Amino acid sequence: MSRQTPVYYYSSASGVVRSFAERLGRPVFNLAERDVRHTEVDGPWVLLTPSYKTGNDRNDTIPEGVRRFLRSPVNRRRMVGVMGSGNRNFGRYYQMAARQIAEQSRRPVLFEFEIAGTPWDVQECARILAELDAALEADGHAPAA
Repeated sequence: MSRQTPVYYYSSASGVVRSFAERLGRPVFNLAERDVRHTEVDGPWVLLTPSYKTGNDRNDTIPEGVRRFLRSPVNRRRMVGVMGSGNRNFGRYYQMAARQIAEQSRRPVLFEFEIAGTPWDVQECARILAELDAALEADGHAPAA
């Protein structure tokens, strides 16, 4: 069995993003927890971030826990993709955090879903991550477990 690429996510008190992450069936780590934010990853990983901006240009769309985790050059270098949770009611700010991070890091947006996601979203995201695991292993970036 190949290594499962872990997902580091940020979830607010609502737990919506945490619930989605935990349904993916792989190692997940909550960046809302201080001890997680202060770690450095030991291999490829994927970021799952919500977008909170609702129209105030002075408000930042990227959660502070995500921003702090990405301050580490090791974490930035080892990130292989970004996923986003958003709310279409946010208009042009829908998925903005994931898209900004992907653009700045030159990493792909692997998957986007609305709010808590549907069962199909969870299944499709898990499929995409399994394909990523296989590709990383084939490229020699992820040791076999």
